[in-house]
Amino acid sequence: MRPVNEHQPVLLTEALAGLAVIKEGCYVDGTYGRGGHSAAILAKLGPEGRLLALDKDPEAVADAKQRFQTDTRFAIRHAGFEDMRDIVAEHFGSRAVLGVLLDLGVSSPQLDCAERGFSFQSEGSLDMRMNPEAGRTAAEWISGVSEADLASVLRRFGEEPRARRIARAICAARADSPIETTRQLAEVVEHAVPRDRKSRIHPATRVFQAIRIAVNDELAALDRGLAAAVEILAEGGRLVVISFHSLEDRIVKRFIARESRGDPAYAGLPSMPPEARPRLSPVGKLVRPGEIELESNPRSRSARLRVAEKLVEAAAV
Repeated sequence: MRPVNEHQPVLLTEALAGLAVIKEGCYVDGTYGRGGHSAAILAKLGPEGRLLALDKDPEAVADAKQRFQTDTRFAIRHAGFEDMRDIVAEHFGSRAVLGVLLDLGVSSPQLDCAERGFSFQSEGSLDMRMNPEAGRTAAEWISGVSEADLASVLRRFGEEPRARRIARAICAARADSPIETTRQLAEVVEHAVPRDRKSRIHPATRVFQAIRIAVNDELAALDRGLAAAVEILAEGGRLVVISFHSLEDRIVKRFIARESRGDPAYAGLPSMPPEARPRLSPVGKLVRPGEIELESNPRSRSARLRVAEKLVEAAAV
């Protein structure tokens, strides 16, 4: 495996508090990364407790197998959290799942590895796949996407106000030669929309985010993962989600709000069938990193944590 910088799990204390770990409980870490959250959960589990971790990245899976190979309470699967329902049923059987943690976005090791193509801070292949063994690379995606669809992706997933101009520039550049590296793409974007010296944000930041989300179908996976998490949780089980940009957080916030209201078709009626009742209750308010964490880990600055609890009436049978 490639060497990476030391990984610092974001909002670790807050995530553990949200999960309210019980020693004999079963838990799911849907985004292993480099195991910071998993290690902290295991430290709170007793001999009968269990933790199942998932990750799309084969390097993360290899790290988990090496790091926790002697811990019989731990298991890792090479999969995305959107597929957790079947995996959890197979792994835990009839045992209740008391908590699911989702730490969204790209991990520090992925960002720090130039070959993965997630960052334009150094030259690397324009890959951006969470699972480098499957799907199209960002370079392949860029080579075939239409200008209109590219502009739409930049606007929707990057919230980029100059989406049309940037899309036009990218399509013009690829007509001359393929865009295959991170620096190539960043330079095309910077040439199309020169950097504002007053802003700390590079003009390619939103572009890289948008293309990464599109390549990995991240928002659709999040929708499926949230739904699966609620289905597998036992009564009183906790869902903890850490997001890193407004698109993710908006999906999580609206999902929790929707699941806390139940089916709106029955609003105002005296009775509601079990399948239409609220399934979640929000726990606390939105949590963001404190000054100490921001100082030690600047990458945590955009992190947002939300917690919800599975209602007794909605618990799986």
